Amino acid sequence: MSIRFNPGTLRIGADVGGTFTDVVVIDEHGKLARRKIPSTPPDFETAVLDAIENLLSATNQDDYLVTAVAHGTTVGTNAVLEHRGARTALITTAGFRDVLELRRIRAPQLYDLFFNKPDPLVPRYLRLEIEERVSAAGDRITTPKQAELAAIVERLRSEHVESVAVCLLHSYAYPEHEQTVGRFLREQLPNVPVSISCEVLRERREYERTATTVVNAYVRPVMEGYLANLRHGMRKQGISAPLLIMQSAGGLTPEEDARLRPVYVLESGPAAGVLAASCLAKQSGIDNVITFDMGGTTAKASLIENGKWNYSPEYEVGASLSAGNRLVGGGGELIRAPTIDIAEVGAGGGSLAFLDPAGGLHVGPQSAGAVPGPVCYGCGGTQATLTDANVVLGFIRSGKLADGQVVIDEGAAHKVIHDQIAAPLGLRVEEAAEGIHRIANARTMRALRAVSTERGRDPREFVLLAFGGSGPVHAAGLAGELQSPTVLVPPLPGLFSALGLLYSGIEHHAARSCRLVGKNVTVAAVNTVLHELRLEMLQQFSEEGLGAEAVNLHAAADLRFRGQTSEIRIDFSADEINPQTMGQLKTDFENEHERLYGHRSDPDNPMEIVTIRLIGRASDSKNRPALSSVDSSVGSVGDRDAWFGEQQGRLHTPLVCRRDLLQQTEGPLLIDEYDTTIVVPPNVRVHCDEHGSIVMNFGGTT
Repeated sequence: MSIRFNPGTLRIGADVGGTFTDVVVIDEHGKLARRKIPSTPPDFETAVLDAIENLLSATNQDDYLVTAVAHGTTVGTNAVLEHRGARTALITTAGFRDVLELRRIRAPQLYDLFFNKPDPLVPRYLRLEIEERVSAAGDRITTPKQAELAAIVERLRSEHVESVAVCLLHSYAYPEHEQTVGRFLREQLPNVPVSISCEVLRERREYERTATTVVNAYVRPVMEGYLANLRHGMRKQGISAPLLIMQSAGGLTPEEDARLRPVYVLESGPAAGVLAASCLAKQSGIDNVITFDMGGTTAKASLIENGKWNYSPEYEVGASLSAGNRLVGGGGELIRAPTIDIAEVGAGGGSLAFLDPAGGLHVGPQSAGAVPGPVCYGCGGTQATLTDANVVLGFIRSGKLADGQVVIDEGAAHKVIHDQIAAPLGLRVEEAAEGIHRIANARTMRALRAVSTERGRDPREFVLLAFGGSGPVHAAGLAGELQSPTVLVPPLPGLFSALGLLYSGIEHHAARSCRLVGKNVTVAAVNTVLHELRLEMLQQFSEEGLGAEAVNLHAAADLRFRGQTSEIRIDFSADEINPQTMGQLKTDFENEHERLYGHRSDPDNPMEIVTIRLIGRASDSKNRPALSSVDSSVGSVGDRDAWFGEQQGRLHTPLVCRRDLLQQTEGPLLIDEYDTTIVVPPNVRVHCDEHGSIVMNFGGTT
C-alpha cells in the first residue's frame, strides 16, 4: 500500500494486540494510511517499529515531521496473565503480610468446590514486615527504624529482588511513614524500582490498595524495558516525538508516567476502542451503544449511555470474565484503578476449539495467538481455532488478507476442523464449524450481558457497534441473541482501536478517600478535598507543558448508603460546589441506586461519600481522521458459498463493497475488507450511511 501525504506533520497511532499489531498514520489534513501485521511476542515493540517504518517509507516523500506517537499495548496485561513480571517484594506494616493472600471472601463461581484462589504475585517469603504504625486518626504510634530498613535492604539484595512494593497501614491518608521508607529504599537500591501505595493509589481498603501496588511493581520493569526499547527504535527511525500511552480509563498519558505507574495502562487497547466508538456514535447521532470488540484473543464489551461511557473503580486481570463487577470477582488479579467499564472474555479468532474427554466441544479461553496462529495461516498452528471454523463456513475468504500479511489456506482449515472436531463427533464439517462459531458467540454473550442486562439496561434500546478483526463476522448473530435492533460497523473496523488513539488528548485521574457520612457530608468538606485534588492535578499538567486554561476538569464521587460495602459512581461539577449541587448529587445517587437494585434505602439511612475523584482532560480535537473518507474495501466481486445454519444451508452469497450499499438491500451478503469480513445474514436489511458505516437493521431503525 502506498499513499502520498502532503508535506507537514504526521501523527501515529499504534495498538498492540495478542495476535495483530495495528498502526495508522494521519497527516494534518486528515489523510490516513494503515498497516496490520502479526504481533511479535515476546518483543512486541518489533512489530510496532516495523509497521511504522513500512508506513513512513510508503509515503513517497521525506518532507514530514512526526509530532506524536499514541500507543496502546497489552504488554503489562500479558505479563500478569503469563506470570512473566519482575521478581517482586512487598514491604508492609507488621501483622499485614498476608493481606495479599487472604484477599476478599469472593469466588467467581459460588458453588465451585474445586475453585482455587490464584497464587499471589509475591510469595510469602518476599512479603516483609516492618515495625511501624499510624492510627486511623493520624497519630504516629511507631515510626520506622533505620536499622530495620537497612536489614530489609540486605534481604532484598540477597534475594535478587527486581522490584519493590510498599504498602503501609493508613498511608492513603497519612503517607509520611511510607514516603520515608520509599526514600530510603530508592537511595540504597537505585537500580530497583520502588512503588509506594500513596503514589499509586491513595484510597482506603487495605487489600485493594496492596494488590494494586503489587501489580504496579510486578509489571513496572517489564513496561520500563518495553518503552525503552520502543523509544530506542523510534530514535533510530529519526522520530523524537512524544510517546503517549493510552490509559485504561481513556485518555493519553506521557511515557514517563506510564513507566512509573503502569497499572493505569493495562487495558489501554480496549479503552481506545471505546473512545473511538463514542466519537463515531456522537457523529452518527446515536446516544446508546453497546460496543463489541472481538480480536484474535479476546472479546470486549462496554456500554455508552446518553453519549457517555461508564467507569469502573476496579477490575480483574486473569479471571474467566474480567469485568468491573464485585459480584463476579475473586478469579484474577485485582486492580483498583479507574478504567472504562469493559467486560472481557477469552473468545477471539485465535481461540482454540477442542473436545474434552467426555466429547464435549469447547472454544477458548486458550488462544493460538500470533505464534503459531490458526492452522489456516500456515505459520505452524496445529490446533483448530475459531478462525479456521469461520473459513470453513465461508465467512472469511481464502487467499491474502491485510495486504498479504496473512494468507488463508482454506484446505488446511477444512482438514483440521474435520480431523479434530467433525470426525470424532460424527458431524459434517460445516456442522462442526457452526458449533464452534455458536459456542464462541455464547462465551461472548457473557461479556455483552455483563454490561447490559446485568446492569439493568435493555439491549433492545441500544445499537451494537462491532469492530475488531473478528467482531463484524459475529456481530449479526450476537445482535439476534441480544435482540438489539441495529448493528453498526465502522470503516476500518479491524484497526478501530488504533484509530481511537488519534481521538484522544492527555488525561489524568486522581482520587482521595474521605469517608463523609450523614451530617459530615457538607459543602465545605467536599470543596476542601476538591481543592486539594485540583491543585495537584493542575501542577501535573503544568509540568507536562499544559496550562490550566487548556485543561477541562470533571468530578465524581463514590457513594453508598450506610451499611453497604459497594459504591456507585456519580458525576458532578468540578467547580466550587454549593447546596444545590449537593442536593442534585444525592438525587442522582438515589435514582441510580433504584435503577441498579430496584429499591432505595430507608429515608433515615444516610448517604456516605467514600471517595472523591477528579479527571483532567487536555482535549486534542485537531487532525482527527474523517472516517467517511476511509476506504477499507478490497474490491471483492462475484459470490462465495457461505453456511448460514442447517435451515439455510450453503448459499451463493454476493460479495459487495460499502459503496455498493448506498441504497438499502437485504442479505445474505459478504463485505470483504482490508481487515475483516462483514457477514450479513439472510433477510437482514443493510445499507451504508453518510459516515461510511455499515448499518444492519433487524426490524428496528437507528
